Amino acid sequence: MKATLYHKPACGTCQKVLKALQDKGLEITAVDYLKTPPSPAELDAILKKLKMEPEDLVRKKEPLYQERFAGKTLSRAEWLNVLHENPVLIERPIVVLDAPRLPAGRQAVVARPPERLEDLFT
Repeated sequence: MKATLYHKPACGTCQKVLKALQDKGLEITAVDYLKTPPSPAELDAILKKLKMEPEDLVRKKEPLYQERFAGKTLSRAEWLNVLHENPVLIERPIVVLDAPRLPAGRQAVVARPPERLEDLFT
């Protein structure tokens, strides 16, 4: 099975999740989302697999969020653009399985804490 990991290589949680995926024998595409942010369309597809809204994926403790976005009401499209343009706001790590036969909600997970990764495999 193939998986895409959206991560920050220096993040300890991301490193644990990468190792867990490797231990499961998955074919992994690792994306440093800070260097290669997902497009708004990619984010939309990921969010549908997560069964989440864009604002649910935001790191609300980030200073950038506190300074520029806290308390604002944005549309889905606006949030998708904000996350693309400011990838530091995206919660990590995100694991997306290439498993279209699985129902939404079982195709992707925000693996924080890393134990949440098991939600995809149970």
